[in-house]
Amino acid sequence: MAKERTGHSVESKKTKVINAGIFLLLAILALFTVYPVIYIAFGSFKTNGELVGGGLNLIPKKFIADNYVQAWKMGNFSRYTVNSLIIGFGVMGVSLFVSSMAGYVFSRKEFRLKSLIYNAMVMFMFINVGSASLRPLFELAVKLHMNKSLMAIILISAGSGQATYVFLIHGFMNSIPKELDEAAKMDGCSFFGIYSRVILPVLKPALASVALLSFRGGWNEYILPLIFTMTNEKLRPLTVGVVALQNAGDGAAAWNILFAGSAIAIVPIIIVYIIASKQFMGGMTAGAVKG
Repeated sequence: MAKERTGHSVESKKTKVINAGIFLLLAILALFTVYPVIYIAFGSFKTNGELVGGGLNLIPKKFIADNYVQAWKMGNFSRYTVNSLIIGFGVMGVSLFVSSMAGYVFSRKEFRLKSLIYNAMVMFMFINVGSASLRPLFELAVKLHMNKSLMAIILISAGSGQATYVFLIHGFMNSIPKELDEAAKMDGCSFFGIYSRVILPVLKPALASVALLSFRGGWNEYILPLIFTMTNEKLRPLTVGVVALQNAGDGAAAWNILFAGSAIAIVPIIIVYIIASKQFMGGMTAGAVKG
């Protein structure tokens, strides 16, 4: 009995040490992740001289809320926020529509070259041509007369993440019993009737994940909107407007105004995540484990 108790106590100590190590590692990772946001949040209340001067003080000597007022006015944030919301929700809508239907078809429909097409799509999740595609995309938008609106930005941004979203939806779809489809078919539902009446309500966790990821992608897009809105400032989103604030100072980079603008731009995506976080985690887990 004494040996058993000793063995249990040793295992208990090992477990505590392992748990403490895991907690410490996660705490360090969380700190590295959150610190830039905290630094920007506190830096947005500092003077430009205090930011440029550096130092180890995270808390500003004096909180200057006027940085936010200047950032909002000088950056034309009222207009840029609307543009960012249009891009974010536009990308989200296109991504949800396309990925949900594609994932459903790949999971439930049999057709020629199905595996080849799906595997090719998944392969492109790991291929990024980057800025090499910007010029031909811009020239295509000009020829289609789409360069003077946000539609081209929305469609291109939505297309860039479709492989990931289809992969996620497809994985979640494979976890849904096909008996649901068969029961709905016996009740007279067509193939797309099953999709709209049976599958979509069940897909809510996965759709929430796609919605959040696609909205974040559209909201944070920078290079693409920068190029497409160079000749039309009224179409600029927040990401482009925030960077322009760096030159708001008199001959020097106005980092305090830039930080204030960045803090404003972060708020909407945090709100969206808080609203959809529960469904987002559920969709990511189900899509990864059951797919």
